[in-house]
Amino acid sequence: MKRIFQLLFLSFCFIFQAQNLKIIQKPIDYSKERMKLSLDYMKDHHNLIQKTPNITPKIIVLHYTAGGTIESNFRYFSNLYLENQRATLKKQSSLNVSAHFLVDRDGTVYQLVDPELFARHTIGLNYCAIGIENIGSKSQPLTDEQVEANVELVKYLAKKYPIEYLIGHSEYSVFRNSKLWKETDSKYFTGKEDPGSDFMKKVRAKLTDLKLKNQP
Repeated sequence: MKRIFQLLFLSFCFIFQAQNLKIIQKPIDYSKERMKLSLDYMKDHHNLIQKTPNITPKIIVLHYTAGGTIESNFRYFSNLYLENQRATLKKQSSLNVSAHFLVDRDGTVYQLVDPELFARHTIGLNYCAIGIENIGSKSQPLTDEQVEANVELVKYLAKKYPIEYLIGHSEYSVFRNSKLWKETDSKYFTGKEDPGSDFMKKVRAKLTDLKLKNQP
């Protein structure tokens, strides 16, 4: 009888946890042209030739947007082509950056791209990584609500996909000499500081049971 109560309690906790995460669908237009540019990027930078821009997620990368709101960042990610001001990135591909999820400062989670589709957000790892952007910046630190939302989202994704790694965007360089790193241009690399070490510590402290790695 005690065992039954324990199982019921665990089931209740799982249901409550699942109910804590609400994902609002807010898809950017994954048009035929975006699909073509994604396939071109996968071929040119990851040396992958595919008929569809599908990925098998193994890594989750947490980012921050460096400012703006949900709507302004949604509009930005919705643009098909990269802006001229980002010359280093545009030299490599005209495909705009994007992410799979966008988390508001109150913890509301929006899905922009299917997690099994390619999104350009982390050099060398796009082909196997889910990107989660958080509204915030160095001068606008990410909130406790965003910590909780990222924790729940990572748990959800780790149950659904064979996720092995959880990293911050600033940590992606540790993969450069690993088998997971796929970038044909050895000089194509940019330094990052998002989403911040404090945020990553808080998120990881709540996910120790998943045993996700932060380096290859």
